[in-house]
Amino acid sequence: MGLIEDLAKLVEFESPSEDLAACRGVVDLAVSIANTKLTPQAKAVEENARPVFWWGSNNPEVLLLAHLDTVWPKGSFTPTWRIDGDVAKGPGVFDMKAGFLQAIYAVAEIPDAAAKVAIVATTDEEVGSQSSRALIERLAKTSKAVLVLEASLNGKVKTGRKGTAMYQITLHGRASHAGLEPEKGINATTLISEVVLEVAKLANPEFGTTVVPTVMHSGTTTNTVPALATLDIDIRSFSAAELIRIDSAVKNLKTSDPQARLEVTGGINRPPLETSSTIELYEILEKVAKDIGQSPIGHASVGGASDGNFAAAAGARVLDGLGAVGDGAHAPHEQVLLSSIPARVNLLTAFIKELIRD
Repeated sequence: MGLIEDLAKLVEFESPSEDLAACRGVVDLAVSIANTKLTPQAKAVEENARPVFWWGSNNPEVLLLAHLDTVWPKGSFTPTWRIDGDVAKGPGVFDMKAGFLQAIYAVAEIPDAAAKVAIVATTDEEVGSQSSRALIERLAKTSKAVLVLEASLNGKVKTGRKGTAMYQITLHGRASHAGLEPEKGINATTLISEVVLEVAKLANPEFGTTVVPTVMHSGTTTNTVPALATLDIDIRSFSAAELIRIDSAVKNLKTSDPQARLEVTGGINRPPLETSSTIELYEILEKVAKDIGQSPIGHASVGGASDGNFAAAAGARVLDGLGAVGDGAHAPHEQVLLSSIPARVNLLTAFIKELIRD
């Protein structure tokens, strides 16, 4: 059975991060697919009660890093899998089940790859990798290279990624009747609005630092002064120092009403993936592409984070975006270009061979 048929199986097995049973099922399916092509056998392991796909060395020189969870609740796509000409669509097809399979098919072309290479695919990347982070960092510390099979940017690999931080701010006010005695209340809605404007000022375009208030809730009924409000904030930057600056600022926010109380939870999630960790592998990749007759690959820095951020912070050389060519990560038009897959597999195969060559 070919890669496209295997991809259809993986995509049709929907695996939202929050559905632990579905994540276990998709790992078992991935193991069964891999075991028709690879020796030794792949296996499903547990890391902090989360399922993980593992094939190859326990102490790899080259770590191929992927994830099998998706952002999509079950039933988000109808049909779940569809091919329209050269385009395949479905939940997770681009981010990043195609990339995972490209890794499987690449190492299948390398005799004795398991002595030096591992493929690890987690199931909590889309929700912050809290269970798998320690595993990724441990493997990265001893690897010569970590190759991340996340989706490409129009075929380009990713040599920079923003780091991320996420916070929830809870403002505790005091309820009162909005008509009879509003002055006796402490209005959490108006006070959290002040916080929204304050945190938005923390953005810094010079470093690509974005500070985005996202989800906000407050109040209970139309005729009650709100006693409670919550605000979620998404923060991203190419600079680790910027994330630290904003972390301090958010955790030291004050409310204009001394009788109200602010509570801040959250913090820095992923450190930035900086070009100092990626450029060496990128230059090797371009040489390999030229040697096998492919056009220059190109590279880019992007706003989204991945598990490659953790690997780089652990000291590894990293190259990201080696996965599928397509479009629409986290979007309803998520898709891959089927005709691009063979060349991407060939490139990855040659790249791995170059990295493990004695």
